[in-house]
Amino acid sequence: MRSLFRLLPALRTAPTTRAPRREQVSFQLDAQRSIELLRVHDPRAKRIKLSVDERGARLTLPLRASRVEGERFLHEHRGWLAAQLDRQADAAGSGLVRDGTATLPLRGLELPLRWQGGRATRLERGDDGLCFTAPANAGDAALRRALKDFYEAQGRADTGRWLPKYLPDMPRTPRRIVFKRTSSLWGSLAPDGTLALDLALLLAPPPAFEYVLVHELCHLLHADHSPRFWGEVEARFPAWRDERDFLRAEGRALKGRLRQLLAG
Repeated sequence: MRSLFRLLPALRTAPTTRAPRREQVSFQLDAQRSIELLRVHDPRAKRIKLSVDERGARLTLPLRASRVEGERFLHEHRGWLAAQLDRQADAAGSGLVRDGTATLPLRGLELPLRWQGGRATRLERGDDGLCFTAPANAGDAALRRALKDFYEAQGRADTGRWLPKYLPDMPRTPRRIVFKRTSSLWGSLAPDGTLALDLALLLAPPPAFEYVLVHELCHLLHADHSPRFWGEVEARFPAWRDERDFLRAEGRALKGRLRQLLAG
């Protein structure tokens, strides 16, 4: 049987400072399904490890792991891998489907969604839920762009409501605030003062979003995560531990749901 993997010969020795080597490979999961997974040769890895998150499957190998070992490990854990991928798919839900998607996540809730025709493609919130307006010729890309614009507008409304509480005792104001999709981080503060926030925060309950905003604002006071930094966070948002725990427990599901909705 032809090998499912094309591994480069393992090096006998390698510097521990060498960067991980990453590549996408195909794997025949079962008779009906072939998947793409990320294979990583990592100098820091001490054993072969298989993991699944909202980004897909990842096989991590020590530099000395052989082709046969990696392939055997995948085959031995094929059932577990299939179950984890199915679980991720269930958690993420389906993508955005015109006249088919009945609810959308916003601020920790699933809001009912109504579809209607119209000239412009836009998503709006009303007293009874959400309304998606789109002309008959609007394609999937236009629908996803309207959904992304809606989440960004909601995020700007939330930050605009919270910032007045926290800015007066900050040394400066962020130069600008941007929303984007991120794979791991929830927020970041660039040296130029740009504060970036993950768009998936709009799917979380507002306290979790507000905690991330406070966390990043406190980096205007301390660039590190020293005890002094956490003291500043504590003084402004005493419940930060609860929200951090929530994001650790539910964050991957939120990111996966957003990824599915905006896929393409």
